[in-house]
Amino acid sequence: MRTSAGEASLQISPKLSTIREAQRFLAKYFAPTRLIAAPFLSQVTGKNVHLKLETELPTSSFKVRGAFWALAQKMNREDVQEVVASSTGNHGAAVAYAAKQFGIKAKIFLPTNCNPVKRSHIAGLGAAIVESGGGDLASAFAMAADYARQPGVYFLNDATDTDLPAGPATIGCEILEQLLNTSTIFVPMGDTALIRGIAAAVKQIAPQVKIIGVQAEQAASYYLSWKEGKVVGTETCDTIADGLATRTPEAENVRDVRNLVDDVVLVSEEQMLRVIETLLVEEHVLAEPAGAASTAALLKSGTGHGDDVVLVVSGANISREVLRRAVAHT
Repeated sequence: MRTSAGEASLQISPKLSTIREAQRFLAKYFAPTRLIAAPFLSQVTGKNVHLKLETELPTSSFKVRGAFWALAQKMNREDVQEVVASSTGNHGAAVAYAAKQFGIKAKIFLPTNCNPVKRSHIAGLGAAIVESGGGDLASAFAMAADYARQPGVYFLNDATDTDLPAGPATIGCEILEQLLNTSTIFVPMGDTALIRGIAAAVKQIAPQVKIIGVQAEQAASYYLSWKEGKVVGTETCDTIADGLATRTPEAENVRDVRNLVDDVVLVSEEQMLRVIETLLVEEHVLAEPAGAASTAALLKSGTGHGDDVVLVVSGANISREVLRRAVAHT
């Protein structure tokens, strides 16, 4: 689906210089996450499989990379008294964590009945929580945007913020430094900031490396948009992978994903549940459904992808209910 290498390179954002700047900035707050060998997955697939453990970051998710970088950039440009976000959980916790570090207030707008583990993390970080009353992000987004019309309030929206992707882009830099012969990287896709960032870094450093996006079958808006080359929304995004639950794609994000991503794979609820157990029992890694999606995609897609495959484990904030279902799954 990608354009030619030369054409795509002209459109890649963020630029590598910005990503490197973000990498230096984030190094002040946390170390690179580990890239560990996955012996069981390597044996099953016949490949050299590694897991990129974004679960090791504060709040147990990759999201702090983007939240730290974007909030710092905004505060450098203007006075920010309070930051707000709409979130299914991980982005909200990341924004709350960054706000606490930078000494400003945070208010997080959540959908009703969100992941209780993620809600607890946000509350524990001292952020104010507002439940939107809706079952997905749409109503939470609307409330956050309305609240942010006040002076001094910054709405840090991870789907549209132009600074934010340089944060998760640093994951791409780390992977290429940790595994020089990387052939393919599987990346979960929700609001797409993660994959747009990683792909932007990788395609500027090692354009031969394949980037494979992963979505849930029951939240396939970006997969459909990637295939059609235009925004294709879905009526619902009812999936256990709340980190992948996006139903209204952004046109610019669709364009970037088509330019930078080599393929997109859909995984089922059952496949994610099975892989959560596999990662826990065989590789001793705890992953939430979105974090397990990359492994599920590799096991589903099978052949190809070269010899050295990296699976991004994007988060570990799994609810007890889903964990029980995964462990009991046969």
